[in-house]
Amino acid sequence: MARHRERHLSHRTGWLRAAVLGANDGIISVAALVLGVAAADTGRAAVLTAGIAGLSAGALSMGLGEYVSVSSQRDTEEADIAKERWELENVPDRELAELTAIYMEKGLDHDLASKVAAALTERDALRIHLIEELGITEATMARPWQAVFASMGAFAAGALLPLVAVAAVPDSGSSATRIGVTLVVAVLALLLLGWSGARLGGARPLRPVLRVVGGGVAAMTITMIIGALFGTAIG
Repeated sequence: MARHRERHLSHRTGWLRAAVLGANDGIISVAALVLGVAAADTGRAAVLTAGIAGLSAGALSMGLGEYVSVSSQRDTEEADIAKERWELENVPDRELAELTAIYMEKGLDHDLASKVAAALTERDALRIHLIEELGITEATMARPWQAVFASMGAFAAGALLPLVAVAAVPDSGSSATRIGVTLVVAVLALLLLGWSGARLGGARPLRPVLRVVGGGVAAMTITMIIGALFGTAIG
């Protein structure tokens, strides 16, 4: 019998979600930070210092946040797996009847559902119950460390882009020049992120690109306004 080779992309959801979130946060938060500082008419050194601090703190915070949240999901999954394993060892008849009922709900008659449930239980009872009852598969299991490295690396890579843009403007450059260059680089980075995230996820790029760019531009604009207002007030 030919092996099933149809290509799906759901196995990417764990690291792709963390990477897109990290890169998006890195681009927007650091770009917004340096734009807010630059809008207060601060020199290049102060803008770069703020950006580097934002990159370091943001990457560490993103990694820790991903580890805590994904580990909580993993703990819940492992608790469900342990419960299912206990039930299969102690009340196997009830579990077989439960699996039979699941297949009947999917449209099989009782006799066929019972035969299918029995055959799959003999092959790998725990695996089939995790899939059918809980929707847990090897591909969808939470992986905390994968999420940590994906989000931290993506955040740092995204945050570097606005920093490079600021560093490219010489000390003699005006705040308006720094703001303009940073905005252009950040918007281009968001366009690339939205497009590549859609491609990796198998989606059409238009809506993801508009979502990423629109949200990012709004966040940077608000931060610049706040920076300009506080800069004026403090000055």
